[in-house]
Amino acid sequence: MAKPDKVAAVAEIAESFRTSSATVVTQYTGLSVSQLSQLRRALGTSAKYRVAKNTLVKRAAEDAGIQGLEDLFVGATAIAFVEGEAVDAAKALRDFAKDNNALVIKGGYMDGKALSVDEINRIADLDSREVLLAKAAGAFKAKLSQAAALFQAPASQVARLAAALEEKQRNAAGTEAAEAPAES
Repeated sequence: MAKPDKVAAVAEIAESFRTSSATVVTQYTGLSVSQLSQLRRALGTSAKYRVAKNTLVKRAAEDAGIQGLEDLFVGATAIAFVEGEAVDAAKALRDFAKDNNALVIKGGYMDGKALSVDEINRIADLDSREVLLAKAAGAFKAKLSQAAALFQAPASQVARLAAALEEKQRNAAGTEAAEAPAES
């Protein structure tokens, strides 16, 4: 019979699987407690980093309907449950792993499919949501400026044409006035 604390742990991990936008499975063998604290600080509010027993994580993943990660739950396993942007968490984990060889990214899960290490690294290479929104806003602003100039061009051409026509009429009237006294 299952112990209540293990049942509660499985339920908590399963809920984390269900509510997270992505998960990244890592191996942390060789990291000190202070290094794990640094990693958690690097992840910030974008992810919860949890160390758990493989048997509990396997059950929780099964309960949550997560498939394709079973092979990753071997050895000292810790999971980053991403609550915010997957890009931010993937960058934090990748950068921490570069500085600390003891952290190994094994794979992950996002949008209903398992992710390889290469896919997680590609996600980490993406710009953050804020940067992408800023780029999109800049592109929209540039297009709006082009459209405004395009719409303004005919109006300014009409104004220049009207000014030129008025000038031509004034010149023609002045020429007629100058020629009229000469005829009399």
